[in-house]
Amino acid sequence: MKLTGLFFFIAGLALLVAGVVLGGQPQNPRIDFETFRKLTAEVAEIREARRVSEDEFLRLAKQPGTVILDARAKDKYEGIHVKGAVHLNFADFSEENLAKVVSDKNTRVLIYCNNNFAGETRLLTEKRAPTALNISTFVSLYGYGYKNIYELAPLLDVKTTKIPFEGNSIK
Repeated sequence: MKLTGLFFFIAGLALLVAGVVLGGQPQNPRIDFETFRKLTAEVAEIREARRVSEDEFLRLAKQPGTVILDARAKDKYEGIHVKGAVHLNFADFSEENLAKVVSDKNTRVLIYCNNNFAGETRLLTEKRAPTALNISTFVSLYGYGYKNIYELAPLLDVKTTKIPFEGNSIK
C-alpha cells in the first residue's frame, strides 16, 4: 500500500512539474483567464465613470500632460487618427512598449477606437460592439497599472465631429 501511495505521489508531482493539470490541459503561467475575469469586473464601474462626451474629450485633450492613445493597426492609424494621438498597436501592448508611449502611469490617457466614428468605413472599420477596441484597451491599460484612463463614449460622424483628425488620407 505504501508503494502505491508513493507511486501516485511521484506521478502527481511529475505531472505538476511537467505543467499539466489532471484534466490534461497544459498550464501556462502567461495566460490567466480567471484573473482577467476578475480584472474586467473590477474595471467595469471605473470604465463606466470614465466614458466621456465629445466636448469633455476635447477639453481633456488640451490639458498639459495628456496622451491620446490610438491602439488600432498602424496602417489605419497612418491613414486617419485623432490629431495629436500617439500610436501603439494593441497587439504590441507590453510593460516596455507602453512605457515608451506613456512613461508615467499617472498620466491621463484618452482612448478611442473605430467604433467611435462613422462615415469612414475603410480606415475606421466598425467592429462588433462587444469586441470594440476601447473595451480591450481600457482593461489592458488598467491591468498594466495605468489608472487615469478616459474613453470617448459617443458614436460621432467624422464629417461633423469637433474632434480634429490628421493622417495621410486627410485632404
